[in-house]
Amino acid sequence: MKIYLKILLVLFFSEIATGQETAKNPIIYADVPDMSMIRVENTYYMSSTTMHMNPGVPIMKSTDLINWELASYAYETLGNTDALNLESGENAYGKGSWASSLRYHEGTFYVSTFSSTTGKTYIFSTDTIESGKWKELSFKPSFHDNTLFFDDDGKIYMIYGGGDLKIVELKENLSGFKEGTKRTLITNASAPAGNDIALPAEGSQLFKVKGKYYLFNITWPKGGMRTVVVHRADKIGGPYEGRLTFQDKGVAQGGLIDTPDGKWFAYLFKDNGAVGRIPYLVPVHWENNWPVLGVNGKVPSTLNLPASNGLIPGIVNSDEFNREANEPFLPLVWQWNHNPDEVYWSVTDRRGYLRLTTNRLDSSVVATKNTLTQRTFGPICNGSTAVDIAAMKEGDVAGLVLLQEYYGYVGVQYKNGKKYIVQVNYESGKPTIHAKIPITANTVYLSAACNYREMKDTAQFYYSLDGKSWHSIGNQLKMKYTLSHFMGYRFGLFNYATKTTGGYADFNYFHIKEQLAP
Repeated sequence: MKIYLKILLVLFFSEIATGQETAKNPIIYADVPDMSMIRVENTYYMSSTTMHMNPGVPIMKSTDLINWELASYAYETLGNTDALNLESGENAYGKGSWASSLRYHEGTFYVSTFSSTTGKTYIFSTDTIESGKWKELSFKPSFHDNTLFFDDDGKIYMIYGGGDLKIVELKENLSGFKEGTKRTLITNASAPAGNDIALPAEGSQLFKVKGKYYLFNITWPKGGMRTVVVHRADKIGGPYEGRLTFQDKGVAQGGLIDTPDGKWFAYLFKDNGAVGRIPYLVPVHWENNWPVLGVNGKVPSTLNLPASNGLIPGIVNSDEFNREANEPFLPLVWQWNHNPDEVYWSVTDRRGYLRLTTNRLDSSVVATKNTLTQRTFGPICNGSTAVDIAAMKEGDVAGLVLLQEYYGYVGVQYKNGKKYIVQVNYESGKPTIHAKIPITANTVYLSAACNYREMKDTAQFYYSLDGKSWHSIGNQLKMKYTLSHFMGYRFGLFNYATKTTGGYADFNYFHIKEQLAP
């Protein structure tokens, strides 16, 4: 028995000393889809998709491929339309900007993306990602799922589209494309995955390794799973030969990244229910100038990389709303649901509070502006807040929402001269009040807990009148990932009016933890 224990201790401390097999998949258990990744010397950078949220196109950085932190956003707002502004009955849920392409060329960072909402292709550039100062160029049309590529001969290209993939050469100043250069690059790029395809090949990402071009795409055979297809060519214009490169657990869409010491990985994501689309890394080795993904063709549960320190504070974080001089009003973990109205929110009107003031009448939490959000995460998480409701007006509703199409919230409703704590779930095509408790207090404490273990995808809401004794309220929310929002569930702080404008709610803090109970 003593010998057995000694062996275990040796193995345990050996693993600590060598740092072997400590990282785990998924590398980020939160909604970070459509990744594009680069390495600049010893630092990795990654862009992702947040659709209708603003600021948009989040840029993250890491020194070990596992522990990531938000570093910047490519834009504050994408445009000024009714859909992006959540006005005139229009919205940009599941739209906005998608699948970006992140590049570094001659000392400048570039992010390209596109939007069917505006009908444009965008290219953002900066010398320093952390500065947050990006230059914007845009042009029509909108090149779907484009990959930006700077070739060694000085020419600049975009590859884009679905099924039949197209290529176009860009102008040297990136202000548009050169007339007469658009053509089909690969016909039926899904072919290596079979003839019966549900999702034609898309999500292009192009890489050049040792003089050869490698184009990564995702496709989805009917009755199968999301699949990685790679095409290879000696010239960017082709001809290309394709292979089904990876097919396991539906982990797909992404590309290649190498480490300073010569290791290769593929970064990919997996649809994982209500938490969203979550990133994975799989090791890559090379055979006959082809990338071979996975360990025996499978996604490994562990990786020979440093362990994760968790998503707090790099990807999500608590906030006391207590700003010092020269600090940004909102840390990077926060994004607004659609374009915000800057006049009607503040972290300076009352020190240590986020104030949300109503300026129009809305019918529901998904229709209101100035809802402040950040990601939920798995396998479990809890968000909580304290709200001063003294200045709410008749018809106002304020609180903490879990935001997606099938949303749920716990909040305060001011109705017929009285205030109530309510718990509401959107189900069967309408919001349903599952609990309604009259209160006289001017401060309430609200909490929401998400359970994503084994795809359980349930949430429970809580309230307190003193911040110490918590009570569950209402019904569990069965969370559902829907394409109408195309995003994992988010915590959101909100306040909307149904009768009269000008009321406000003061949120004292937002606390996020890796636990279920508040």
